[in-house]
Amino acid sequence: MRIALAQLNYHIGNFEDNTQKIIDTIAQQELAGADLVVFSELCVSGYPPRDYLEYQEFVEQCEASAHKIALACTKVACIIGLPIKNDVLAGKDLYNAAYFIANGRVEQVVRKALLPTYDIFDEYRYFEPAQTFKCVRYKNHTIALTICEDLWNLGDNPLYPSCPMDELMKESPDFMINIAASPFSYQQYQERTFLLSANCRKYALPLFYVNHVGAQTELIFDGGSLVFDKAGDVVAELKYFEEDVQLFDVEQVQASIVLNREAKSTSDIEEIYKALVLGIKDYFRKSGFKSATLGLSGGIDSAVVCALACDALGAENVLGVLMPSKYSSEHSIKDAEDLASNLGCKHTLVSIEMVADAFESTLAIEFAGLSPDLAEENIQARSRGVIMMAMANKFGHILLNTSNKSECAVGYGTLYGDMCGAISVLGDVYKTQVYQLADFINREKERIPINTITKAPSAELRPDQKDSDSLPDYDVLDKILFEHIERRKSAKQITADGFDEMLVRRILSMVNRAEFKRYQTPPILRVSPKAFGMGRRMPIVSKYLS
Repeated sequence: MRIALAQLNYHIGNFEDNTQKIIDTIAQQELAGADLVVFSELCVSGYPPRDYLEYQEFVEQCEASAHKIALACTKVACIIGLPIKNDVLAGKDLYNAAYFIANGRVEQVVRKALLPTYDIFDEYRYFEPAQTFKCVRYKNHTIALTICEDLWNLGDNPLYPSCPMDELMKESPDFMINIAASPFSYQQYQERTFLLSANCRKYALPLFYVNHVGAQTELIFDGGSLVFDKAGDVVAELKYFEEDVQLFDVEQVQASIVLNREAKSTSDIEEIYKALVLGIKDYFRKSGFKSATLGLSGGIDSAVVCALACDALGAENVLGVLMPSKYSSEHSIKDAEDLASNLGCKHTLVSIEMVADAFESTLAIEFAGLSPDLAEENIQARSRGVIMMAMANKFGHILLNTSNKSECAVGYGTLYGDMCGAISVLGDVYKTQVYQLADFINREKERIPINTITKAPSAELRPDQKDSDSLPDYDVLDKILFEHIERRKSAKQITADGFDEMLVRRILSMVNRAEFKRYQTPPILRVSPKAFGMGRRMPIVSKYLS
């Protein structure tokens, strides 16, 4: 028996394209000699469909697409993922399901039992968990078919009271198939591989695992579908960050023959780079836009975002806007110009001095007798925001936000100024990681000017301003933020790790006070295990950590 794993990039709610892509793949794999073609979780609708699932028409279109796909399966079988109606009145209205299709019709329905409701996942909001389990039988093979989280309930502290595979093992399956939508983070590969391998060892069965690839706004799916033998060793690995379809012989997998291993990146930074490029590319493609604009300050953040955008969209589709103020240094302008020259993207210069002066003149009576402070600094940042949004509107660009995770965490940014944009590229990348990204981008030649990398970071909103005037050294700040955000440690726990107590409490208080800003920022491309946005939900008006 030959099984094709189809790791494809879907578009949420684009039923025509998703369905045709699936049908075309079935036809291609039929010619290649496949007996069964396996697609990923909720491939028909795209993942995650979120509140589209509350619309009856959306679910009906999923079913109509499945019917079209079934008509293409007369000589080969397939497995697809889609939401389906729950015919029982009690419970949620839908199931997260898989259709096993053969002979031109749906032969069997498998429903997901374990519904993740943590971090970025919210499946119990929509779906009823399965209560009954049955293997799929096809071509003299018994297949234990599960959906994503159904294989994730292992370890010393399982999240769910039962495992679907324990029930399916009663039918003595020959191998497992798991269809998934497992988003990327730079730690996910290790956890994913470990858990899937542990299932193979526990049940002494081979596993065919197929994942999504592509970005859906914040979420980035890295692909990397896998085949394991019964000992839990990886015998085949599909590509990362791109579509891939590969055909496997079940008997070879059962014999533990190594079929194919994709060269896996060992560097977190290289993984983050690839994820961000894919995230930008798919955000534009799936939104129907081609060109990007961003402010170029001569600083490290905007330089890295510009390089990523050029790699994702082509340099000809990126416009950098230099917006110097009376506090901007000559080297900042030159660094930005050198960057644009190195990358080959378009750039223009629009001074904000007259704009900011106009605001200050307008407010002169109201501000009379008061010394310049944060209000005047923010006027400059918001002047830039107005200009950038005007450029985006006039020329049909998408504005890229360049704030990093360190700044987002402590609120070191101006709402409606440097925090505006349609998508935040670095909002889940700490400042220290931004420097590592710059080094990676420059791995073959100097694309980001060396001076941009080596100079002290500054917002340049007042004379001789440096980030260090307001923030601790980024090496220290990022370590404390990581312990608090990713590892969810309290001030007491972080202090016990050797950090200064007053500094820790100050930083955690800044994080807490900045929550109102993060509620109003663009969606952030997720690359870490705990990103700001849909996976981290905090109250705005709270006392804890204040």
